[in-house]
Amino acid sequence: MTKKQWAFSKNQMMTQRVEATDAAKEIIDQLREEHGELMFHQSGGCCDGSSPMCFPKGDLMINETDVYLGTIHGCEFFMSKDQFEYWKHTQLTVDITSGRGSSFSLEIPLGIRFVIKSRMYTEEEAKNLSPTRSGEQ
Repeated sequence: MTKKQWAFSKNQMMTQRVEATDAAKEIIDQLREEHGELMFHQSGGCCDGSSPMCFPKGDLMINETDVYLGTIHGCEFFMSKDQFEYWKHTQLTVDITSGRGSSFSLEIPLGIRFVIKSRMYTEEEAKNLSPTRSGEQ
């Protein structure tokens, strides 16, 4: 790739809507070894339901009420449409924290849980957001 091509491709990079910390990626690798392919979902529920939950891929039925935000460490990440309306202006980062949650997420027996950290997009990032789609596609 020439310097000019690299500069063009760098300028065309899409802003990812969801990312994962290195610590979260390590846990995802551990869970993937035990459970196979994984997926994430963040609902608009209360308590731990508003935390990102990790499931074996296909164990949670995704439909038109969900929004696909992208992938983190090879795992699809979905959010309920209602929740997305509140979070659509922020980049989400999946991280971990110690302490057991009370959800069905796969990491709970490890004594940790996934959490979301967020920040507002810059104006430039907001112009280059990765596309979303309905969860049923």
